[in-house]
Amino acid sequence: MGAGVVKRSRNGRGRARGRSQPMAEINVTPFVDVMLVLLIIFMVAAPLLTVGVPLELPKTAAQAVPAEPEEPLSVSVTPEGPILVMTTEVPEDELVSRLRAVATERQSDKIYLRADGSIPYARVMEVMGALNAAGFNNIVLVTDAGGPRMDAGGEG
Repeated sequence: MGAGVVKRSRNGRGRARGRSQPMAEINVTPFVDVMLVLLIIFMVAAPLLTVGVPLELPKTAAQAVPAEPEEPLSVSVTPEGPILVMTTEVPEDELVSRLRAVATERQSDKIYLRADGSIPYARVMEVMGALNAAGFNNIVLVTDAGGPRMDAGGEG
């Protein structure tokens, strides 16, 4: 992996004792191998970094929200009833206090609300009220793309 030493005679043929010249070649093959392995690891791990709460999100025709420089904070409401902040289940009576603690450490007041499509509208609004009470005024409702359009032409 580094430079070696080759001993040559005065006329350049064979090996002689005492004289040595540094070898000017660098072997980059191990470096390339390591970089390819790291690339594969990151390609496999990147999809796993998204929030992993399985929900049946409602489908809409809305455009995607641009990416943020800070990791997005996500609150999920499952059909069974629990509320999850990122992937951690939080009791309802502690939701506002925990989100206030998180809000002090964040630069952005944006929060993503993920709610299963089978949850009643009133329940989603209760959670949105709690998010607002915790200091998050920029609430993004997360949906899946490909839902019905409400315009007459249906083109887009």
